[in-house]
Amino acid sequence: MEMGNHSWGTDFILVGLFQYGQMDALLFTVITILFAVALIGNITLVLLIRLDRRLHTPMYFLLSQLSIIDIMYISTTLLLGFMSYDRYIAICQPLHYPVLMSRKICCSMVSCAWSSSSINALVHTLYAFQLPFCGSRIVNHFFCEVPSLLPLVCEDTSQYEHTILMSGLVILMLPFLAILASYACVLVVVFQMHSGKGQSRALSTCSSHLTVASMFYVTTLSTYTQPHSLHSPSRDKVLAVLYSVVTPVLNPFIYSLRNN
Repeated sequence: MEMGNHSWGTDFILVGLFQYGQMDALLFTVITILFAVALIGNITLVLLIRLDRRLHTPMYFLLSQLSIIDIMYISTTLLLGFMSYDRYIAICQPLHYPVLMSRKICCSMVSCAWSSSSINALVHTLYAFQLPFCGSRIVNHFFCEVPSLLPLVCEDTSQYEHTILMSGLVILMLPFLAILASYACVLVVVFQMHSGKGQSRALSTCSSHLTVASMFYVTTLSTYTQPHSLHSPSRDKVLAVLYSVVTPVLNPFIYSLRNN
């Protein structure tokens, strides 16, 4: 159903992730296994933390929220920032930890992460519904990510791209800078320790979180802070796999295997 150069249909066609001929079956199997591992691993972590009263601490409460978010894939960015704050307080101000990371404060952090990211996602979703799409409804991606929809819009989207850039800098860059600042303070305190064992334990505690956070933020920033003209569909899909598939798979292993 077309009128001029505009399409008034409501369906979109996702190209998918793989276009490599004979490798399709193998790659599909690998991705399916990764999704299953991520789902099972994160559900297991949530249940263990919920059932074991010894794990009812701020660190594991935030970890359980991260696992839930990995399953639902929403508001992860801000929560990783709060987790770095938890590690900063635990190492740099251990005597104040019960007060600065009380149950009330933890719940406030989680509520802030869920609400702010949900509002941001809702605003972009509602705005995307109002955009006029041209004849083609083929999305060169494996899900309807905003940058992948912009090539189908038949009007100038430069102002909206600036909005995406600004929201990306706020939602992604600010927590990432907070994480880097937190771990900079942690490193200062760690290197002032006289105990080699204490240094090793502190670095081990923080290294796993910093690894996951860096992987997540670098890939998402590359996707949401670049102008539309520099986007490549194949590159965007690879980056999306890293932060939407690989990171949720690694989280339960990194956080669980490094803890008794």
